[in-house]
Amino acid sequence: MQYQFADCLMDVERHEFFRGGNLIPVEPQVFDLLHLLVRNVGDLVTQDHLIQEVWQGRIISDSTIAARMNAARKAVGDSGKEQRIIKTVPRRGFQMIASVRKTQKTNDQSTPTQNAQERQKVRFTTSADGTQIAYAMTGEGPPLMRAGHWLTHLELDWQSPVWRPTLDAIGAGHTLVRYDQRGTGLSDRDVTRLNVEAFAEDMKAVADACGLEKFPIVASSQGVPIAVHFAANNPERVSKMVFWGGYSQGWAKRDGGANAKVPDPFGLLIQNGWGEPQSAFMQAFTSLFFPGANREQIQQMVAMQAASASPELATRLREALIAIDVTDLLAKVQAPTLVIHARNDSVHPLSQGKILASGIPNAEFMMTESSNHVALVQEDCWKDLIDATMGFVDNQG
Repeated sequence: MQYQFADCLMDVERHEFFRGGNLIPVEPQVFDLLHLLVRNVGDLVTQDHLIQEVWQGRIISDSTIAARMNAARKAVGDSGKEQRIIKTVPRRGFQMIASVRKTQKTNDQSTPTQNAQERQKVRFTTSADGTQIAYAMTGEGPPLMRAGHWLTHLELDWQSPVWRPTLDAIGAGHTLVRYDQRGTGLSDRDVTRLNVEAFAEDMKAVADACGLEKFPIVASSQGVPIAVHFAANNPERVSKMVFWGGYSQGWAKRDGGANAKVPDPFGLLIQNGWGEPQSAFMQAFTSLFFPGANREQIQQMVAMQAASASPELATRLREALIAIDVTDLLAKVQAPTLVIHARNDSVHPLSQGKILASGIPNAEFMMTESSNHVALVQEDCWKDLIDATMGFVDNQG
């Protein structure tokens, strides 16, 4: 079922929302709120009806409802002042006042997602040591490289409620290039070399295969030291870099190497609970990486674990990544760099973001107010992160 109103389209089956032909990231509760309004176009939807339908009758604060309604207005291009599409009836509820057309989607009917931005082309290239690396290209415009990192899968990422909104946001107006890190996703699983040099070679192989001579890089988490290594050794090929929640020193290299003398607690959890929803690992993983995730996002990340890498390979990757230290390469980075880090990131602490920003010449630093290591679309700071990233990448100055 599809609903069309103003310049918007809701595809209920695909759980996608479009405005002006562009896919708009919408948090699940906001989507449900909009779905309720369009189903009852012209009728008053009371606050009690809203709570019963969207929150299944749970006790919800007025501020929570207001936040979701503001997000809904933003998605449709409306505002509380204009109220061209969604009208607030004081002390009573809300009303969809735009004309809505309901259509039953046929098998051959296309949606706005079936454009250049939606179609991803997955190909393979060979890294310097013969490892096959899977990569994907989407969209049109100047190139933008998304650095590979732990726990990716090109096909699942493209359908993920965690990653897809971010991929759409940074890919808008660009040819977005992504790849699965060696050992994960669609890339070769049977690998021997797992170190920062090999990871950087994979990035170079993908850039060469895509014909990228000089390009910007957006890197998060473990992708950050890989991007640093690549930029320091290939300065002529990197135009700009933006880092999210990254690090210079892996866990085993921090605090003078003190952690290297004790067992890695996260590594032990991986060995005993990788991809198992009810395991202690999943509880730790969720609380560390994204304590603010909803059920759908958590379920997707569990599925991603099992599809991305085996427990054995995930353990090997963890051992390799915590041993990385690119601190001595920071001063060699020539590309303008923006470092963004969440204040309460429990995976890579804020201090690691500061090391990156202070070590890279003229790097800019931005702190976001979040506890999530992985940026989530429902957070207020997600838009700030995206706006800062794309503003920095697209700035011609």
